Amino acid sequence: MLRQRVITALVLVSIMLAALSANSAWPFAVLTLLMIAAAGWEWGRLNQSGGPLALAMGVALALAGAWALSAGWTSQAPALIWWLTLALWAAWLSVAQARSVGINFLLSVLCLVWMADVAAYFGGRAFGRRKLAPSISPGKSWEGVWSGMLGVLALAAFWIWLDTRGGFDGPSVYTRLWQSLGGLGMLVALLGLCGLSVVGDLVESLVKRAAGAKDSSRLLPGHGGVLDRVDALLPVVPAALALMTLNLR
Repeated sequence: MLRQRVITALVLVSIMLAALSANSAWPFAVLTLLMIAAAGWEWGRLNQSGGPLALAMGVALALAGAWALSAGWTSQAPALIWWLTLALWAAWLSVAQARSVGINFLLSVLCLVWMADVAAYFGGRAFGRRKLAPSISPGKSWEGVWSGMLGVLALAAFWIWLDTRGGFDGPSVYTRLWQSLGGLGMLVALLGLCGLSVVGDLVESLVKRAAGAKDSSRLLPGHGGVLDRVDALLPVVPAALALMTLNLR
């Protein structure tokens, strides 16, 4: 299982890096659209939709994304959309637009979610006492949540320092929040994004538990389904873009 998991992760990272390194933003947009369409199919299956209906949901999501791509929304979408919905389609649109904002910006948002997850895992293992939502996800604890938030704050400080060194295609989400909201505003915003990552994970866990499923699918050997890998990202990336529209200074 571990070998399969590592091989799948390496393949995914290789494909993702190739798409990110392209001169144009459309290869990354198309790649992530395929992934989110697969997530739409998984969501239909978890909600007890029949095979054809679940497939139709994935196809509809892909078509909606293709329309948004052709309309140029991945480079500049109406800001209000990030406040109105955190659906899969809007989540994909936000990821594609984040790539247009800058690779440094996109990676900093992705790493925020990954750091929150990794730090929460190790913090929960070491200090976890009080269960966060035992009926939904027994392994999560409040201590894990706090550890995840501390990990993200440490990452933010490090990334802001990296931004001062230059060499990137634009500021990270941390530097942008610092510049637009100030130190306290950035702190509140990052804690909120960490909270959203936990919510995204718990919502998918709740749906899987209701469906009696361990994984959303078996599309990714050793990892489960696409939703299992992107559940925490779905609310965070749109929210990060929404925060970019604020300026308290």
